[in-house]
Amino acid sequence: MRRSPRTLHALFTGLVATAVASAGLLTAGAGAANAAGPATFGHTAANPIPEHVYAPYFEAYNGDDPATLSAQSGAKYLTMAFIQTAAAGSCTAYWNGSTTQPLTSATFGSSIAAIQHKGGTVIPSFGGYSADTTTTDIADSCTDVNAIAKVYEDVVTTYHVSRIDLDVEADSLNNTAGITRRNQAIAAVEKWAQHTGRNVSFQYTLPTTTTGLGATGVAVLQNAVQQHARIAVVNAMTFDYYDGTVHEMATNAETAATGVHSQLAALYPHKSSAELWETIGITLMPGIDDFGAAETTTLADTATVEAWAAKKGLASLSVWALQRDNGGCPGTSGAGTCSGIAQNTWDVSHILEPFTSHHRGSDRLG
Repeated sequence: MRRSPRTLHALFTGLVATAVASAGLLTAGAGAANAAGPATFGHTAANPIPEHVYAPYFEAYNGDDPATLSAQSGAKYLTMAFIQTAAAGSCTAYWNGSTTQPLTSATFGSSIAAIQHKGGTVIPSFGGYSADTTTTDIADSCTDVNAIAKVYEDVVTTYHVSRIDLDVEADSLNNTAGITRRNQAIAAVEKWAQHTGRNVSFQYTLPTTTTGLGATGVAVLQNAVQQHARIAVVNAMTFDYYDGTVHEMATNAETAATGVHSQLAALYPHKSSAELWETIGITLMPGIDDFGAAETTTLADTATVEAWAAKKGLASLSVWALQRDNGGCPGTSGAGTCSGIAQNTWDVSHILEPFTSHHRGSDRLG
């Protein structure tokens, strides 16, 4: 996701289904790892991510308070975007790449704690379109894997969170050195978490076609296998297809996720179909996306996707972004603060929030 329209040229180079014999490298993540209860970080408990969760993106760069919007919308779990470096070549990350917003408790700490006090939590998100087109995603910017891992670890310990989102798109999908560093850092953090008794998981958010990830997205996951990085969730961005056709967005979200399932089956052949569904997420862009009216996700589409995802047992549902969940700008494409369709405030969240309560058995990956 992004602060400006994203280009999906990398998606249309074909789909790759690369079979890699890997043993237990895809994991169900924090939801499963924390199923018995919170992990204790010193004197502070990290609220677990539910096995099936609605976690909308929250635009951390526009001045809104996440705790306020969480309470108003009813969304207990937020994916907070974005963390990036201030300049290419740096190994120091900030919220929104702003040196006035360091990764300390002084920045969003009290708001995140308030969300956690009410039983929810946040998923800090690194990357996004802006970072991925300016070499300020930390894995693209910083050439020191240990330094990248340390930033991930500091986010976990500072905000008492158990999952990190990595939004990789645009130029970052072709930065092979950055992809390898990112996955090496994930593997390092997972070893650190095991040694320190923490439950930490990572999810990849990747652009998709209507039939699955593009070749570059699959390559990110193939590299994760090679680097022994365990990925909890593969979150597909099911919008902004930019293919010049009119879309039925609910149907295409389902076909995209089904394609991801097939791609994961090739990468992780030892996993069952149910286990693979439990590692897939869908992110919708409510209303009219950046392409225009031909790609409009209606409230009915949203309800259809929620029901389908619940039946399949997907790991997560999300939207870009919580601040768009209102009907303040009918007919507007790709607005940052409204959906462009006629709706009440928080209609989308209220449709998707019941997904969090769908729990299905204990078959997990890992």
